[in-house]
Amino acid sequence: MESWTTSRRTFLRLTAGGALAAGLAACGTSGPKTFGTTTGGGTGAGDATYWFLTGQPQQAILEAQVKRFNAANPDTQITSTEFQNDAFKQKIKTAIGAGQGPTLIWGWGGGGLRSYVDAGQVEDLTGWFGQNAKLKNSIFPSSFGAATVNGKIYAMPVETTTPIVLFWNKRVFEKVGVRPPKSWGDIMDLVPKFNRHGIAPFSLGGQSRWTNMMWLEFLFDRIGGTEVFQAIFEGKANGWSHPSALKALGEMQKLIKANGFIKGFSSITADSNADQALLYTGKAAMMLHGSWTYGSMKDAGGDFVTGGHLGYMNFPPVEGGKGDPSNTVGNPGQYLSISSKASQAEKDTAKKFLSTSTLDDASVEAWVKSGNIPVVTSAKDKLTSVSDKNDAHWLRFVYDTSANAKVFAQSWDQALSPTQAEILLDNIAKLFQLSISPRQFADNMNAEIGK
Repeated sequence: MESWTTSRRTFLRLTAGGALAAGLAACGTSGPKTFGTTTGGGTGAGDATYWFLTGQPQQAILEAQVKRFNAANPDTQITSTEFQNDAFKQKIKTAIGAGQGPTLIWGWGGGGLRSYVDAGQVEDLTGWFGQNAKLKNSIFPSSFGAATVNGKIYAMPVETTTPIVLFWNKRVFEKVGVRPPKSWGDIMDLVPKFNRHGIAPFSLGGQSRWTNMMWLEFLFDRIGGTEVFQAIFEGKANGWSHPSALKALGEMQKLIKANGFIKGFSSITADSNADQALLYTGKAAMMLHGSWTYGSMKDAGGDFVTGGHLGYMNFPPVEGGKGDPSNTVGNPGQYLSISSKASQAEKDTAKKFLSTSTLDDASVEAWVKSGNIPVVTSAKDKLTSVSDKNDAHWLRFVYDTSANAKVFAQSWDQALSPTQAEILLDNIAKLFQLSISPRQFADNMNAEIGK
C-alpha cells in the first residue's frame, strides 16, 4: 500500500475542496460503517461489496452513488463499508492477501495496483473497456496511466484529478517588477532578484519530503521526457543514472545552492500549511504544490485568493529539454479495481456500478460543486455553474491542465513500490540538504530498482 505521506497528501487534497463547498463535507466516524442493503427483492447472489474512506468530503458523494445504484437495481445491490484512512490501509491489504477482499477495491493505482496484479488479485478490465468504448472515451486519457500494468488496464479511473501547480504571488511580482517565468532559465534568473528584496524565491515544506519530490518529477519530465521515469517504473537497470536524470538532479541542486528556497525549508512541514502561509503573506514569491492547496489558501489567506492575487501555471519547459510542456504530474485520479476472487455475478454487478454510477451526471455535478475536477470531459459543461469568478477560473485551469496533458504522471511515491518509495523520499531529502551528490543519489536509487 501507499506510504503515509501519500495518504496524507490525498487527505489534504480532499479536505481542501471543502473550502469551496463546505456543505458537501461529511462527518467522520471512529470505526467502519456499513450502509446499503440487500433488500428490494434481491436474492443476494449477485450482490457486491465496496470499501472506501470515510470522514472526508468525498464520503457524501460516494454514499450517494451507492444509494442511487441500489435504488435502480433492487435485484443486485452494493453493500458499502467505510473506514478511516489507517484502518482502511490495514484492512484492505490483509483481506486481499487472504482472498477475502471486497468486490470493488478502491486505491491510488500505481505501485499498489501493480502488487495486486502480480499476485493475481484483480481483474483484467482491458476487454471490458474495449466493449465500453464510450465510457472509456469519456475519461481523461492521461488518467489511465496509473491504471495500466504491462499494457493492460486493471482499474477504472474515478473521482478527481489533482495536478501539481506552480503558484505565485502577484503582489510580490509587482513589487519586485518582474514577470512570471516562462522557462527554467527564467526561474534561475528570478532567484537573485527576489533575494535582493529579502523575499524567498520559493516556499517549500521540505521536512515533509514528498514536497521536494514534486520538483524532481517535473525536472525529469521537462529535461528527459516521460520515458526517463517510465524506465525506472518498469524496473530497468540503472534508470536513475540516465543522463537526463543526472542533469535534472544537478539542476535541482543548482537552484538550492542559489538560495532558491526559503531559509530553513528542511524544517518546515507541509501538514501545517506553513509553506502556503509563506506564499500568501508575501514572504515567498512562488510555490510548487498540489492543486488541493487552492481551497486552504482561499480559506486562510485573507483576500489573497478572493482578491485575485494568486497566480498559477503549469511547470515551464527547460531549455533544450525533450519533455512536452503540456505534461503534468500529481494525482491523475483515484481507482476502482474488481477482485479476481469474486464470483462472476458479483463481477457483473461491480462492472454495472462502474459504468452507470461512478462518473454519472449527478456525481460529476457534485464533484464540481465540491471544488474539484472529476476525471471526465463532461466536467467542462458543469463549470458554468460556478458563480465565483476566481473559483471558475481556477477550475477551468485544472480542467485544461488535466484534460490536455499528453502525459499525467503519477506521483513517484505512488507509482513505485512502498519499499522503493520510502528509500526514494529519504534520498530526496539528502539531495535537497546537499549531503549527497546527484551521482550518489542515482547510485543509491539504482540499487533499489525492482524491489
